[in-house]
Amino acid sequence: MIDSLTIRTSGPACHEITRRIAEWLGGIGAGDGVLTLMVRHSSASILIQENADPEVQQDLLAWLDRLAPPADHPSMGWITHRYEGPDDMPAHLKAAMLPTTLQIPVQGGAMMLGRWQGVYLVEHRRAPHDRHVAMAFQAV
Repeated sequence: MIDSLTIRTSGPACHEITRRIAEWLGGIGAGDGVLTLMVRHSSASILIQENADPEVQQDLLAWLDRLAPPADHPSMGWITHRYEGPDDMPAHLKAAMLPTTLQIPVQGGAMMLGRWQGVYLVEHRRAPHDRHVAMAFQAV
């Protein structure tokens, strides 16, 4: 079974989508199998991360900004791809560092995530976007 999930973003953030994915799995009657998720953009990521303390997501975004600040930052003068603004190429760099595809085992229709784990779409751009995550479930 294949479907797509749309997430509306409004700037850099970690959007937890665990519940929406779980609802989709329930809706298709998933049993045991493998769930594949792929963010269909080159400036966003998909990630499994702690969902108990929101400071984890805040620190993750701050760390990414330290690794790839906006192109107008003095340390980023080497960037040539600036067509869509100073956050464009840094967003691509962040997406290159984090996963854009995940595979998650599913047992009895439930993702086999750890107690404190959630699935997140990570938006790297400043402007609002509609982000699309492809979802495929393969029964085993």
